[in-house]
Amino acid sequence: MPHIAIHLSGPADAALARRATAAVADITQNVLGKALPVIATTVQFIAADQWFIGGVSLAELGQTAFHLDISITDETNTKAEKARYLREIHAAFAGLMPRLHEVSYIHLIDARAAAYGYGGRSQEWRHQQAGV
Repeated sequence: MPHIAIHLSGPADAALARRATAAVADITQNVLGKALPVIATTVQFIAADQWFIGGVSLAELGQTAFHLDISITDETNTKAEKARYLREIHAAFAGLMPRLHEVSYIHLIDARAAAYGYGGRSQEWRHQQAGV
């Protein structure tokens, strides 16, 4: 049950948003073991002249970038899974976005189960109900 926020440089592009969302959902399922029906994703586009790396805009650099935040329940994934996720997400975006700048961040946010949930229920409550 992750929430994923993706920021992409450049003008709004529905096809790119769909491809990025599909790639992220696939990697999130296969690497982190998250179920597709509870993966919620938002995508925002930011103009290249409003995205700066090292004080220089992506427009000036002639490059693209992305930023991805994913909230996952703490203690549900190993360090190795997270490291693999970072690698695979970066590789996927390198294939989606030409001239991808290396300074494209991915942030896995480990949220406490009692402080995170959906449908008015915490992940801690869901864990307790499952009897695990």
